[in-house]
Amino acid sequence: MADNSTEATFDAKSCTIETCPIETSYYEYRPSLAANVALPAIFAASFIGFALTKVFTRRSRGLFFTFALLLGLAAEIVGYIGRVMSYNDPWESTGFMIQICCLTIAPAFISAGIYVSLRPIIAAFGNHNSRIPSRWYTRIFIPCDVVSLILQGTGGGLAAAGDDKATTDNGTDIMIAGLVFQVVTLLVFIGLCVDFSISTFRNFKVNGSTALNDDPAVVNIRRSVMFRGFLAALALSTTCVFIRCVYRVAELSEGWTGPIMAREDLFIAFEGGLISVAVLVLNVFNPIICCGSLLDPQTQKGLKVSDGEYSMKSLSDGRVLTADVIESPQLPS
Repeated sequence: MADNSTEATFDAKSCTIETCPIETSYYEYRPSLAANVALPAIFAASFIGFALTKVFTRRSRGLFFTFALLLGLAAEIVGYIGRVMSYNDPWESTGFMIQICCLTIAPAFISAGIYVSLRPIIAAFGNHNSRIPSRWYTRIFIPCDVVSLILQGTGGGLAAAGDDKATTDNGTDIMIAGLVFQVVTLLVFIGLCVDFSISTFRNFKVNGSTALNDDPAVVNIRRSVMFRGFLAALALSTTCVFIRCVYRVAELSEGWTGPIMAREDLFIAFEGGLISVAVLVLNVFNPIICCGSLLDPQTQKGLKVSDGEYSMKSLSDGRVLTADVIESPQLPS
């Protein structure tokens, strides 16, 4: 990235905390050591939590969800390590480049995990309550997430490595485009979630329990405290990632020397704080634990799962076959 406009007065390569005003550094402040050590520690604990949950559960359940969250958390950890590297020398570019690239793209992986988590919820309440078949949520939103990831990663790399203002500005514009695309994607996703909730509520109000998937195993999942906690956790996590993305658009729209960019307190709160909440609530209410059988590929084939429960069966077009349509399996006493 090109140096600040004050480069004519200060040689960044020879600057130290003692010799140059901190406003001439890449950050325009000295990164907080305490905050930037605490955050990767939180993300590392979350990483271990997701990894252990996957290890101690069935291999076929929630693989994509776990993989996406682990990638996002790994990027968060590396990004904050970059900020810690900048504590002693905020004029050094390596740490700054690391945090730009990693912290920019990390939430896109977390968003991917959120997108795939909607499918078991739709399965639990009934695919007929959804405006689109459940399988299309991943087919629509995961490619959108990939586009956002590519734009943000490419823009972040150009902005960080640019040796002139034109290159830096181009990179920044690409980053903003990727973030705006992610905001729009999340907004559409939230809108469809709200639409599904309203549709399910209205159908239930009119038709009672027949409006929902009434497979016995699915009913048990839907009534569980953990599943209800998962619904709240997913809503909170989605909201946190959405607000974070809106903040980053506002931050970058004012340029690398804008007033928001120079506020570490805002960065820690809206970047680190919100993403911490987003991943920690999913650690506690992990869909693998809360509705694991609905994540199992065997569920879609109508096969018996190993713990003695029977999963639902599905039609080829994604609509759920409920117990009044198919012959219910004999449940163990």
